[in-house]
Amino acid sequence: MGIGGGIFLIALGAVLAFAIQVNPWWIDLRATGVIVMLAGAAVVLVTLWYWQDRRRRAAAAAEPRLPPPE
Repeated sequence: MGIGGGIFLIALGAVLAFAIQVNPWWIDLRATGVIVMLAGAAVVLVTLWYWQDRRRRAAAAAEPRLPPPE
């Protein structure tokens, strides 16, 4: 999903929580919006953590190994 999808979820949750004035009897839009915003934040955090982990592995693999001393 990535950072773009996470930001989209955060924006969608904010619209649901704060911008819509309709009050249907079968769903609480404020609670739903907050849940969607939290899910978007989790997606962004997991994506950043995954990217950081990949950068560490790539940097370790790029370092040349020295031959053993004789």
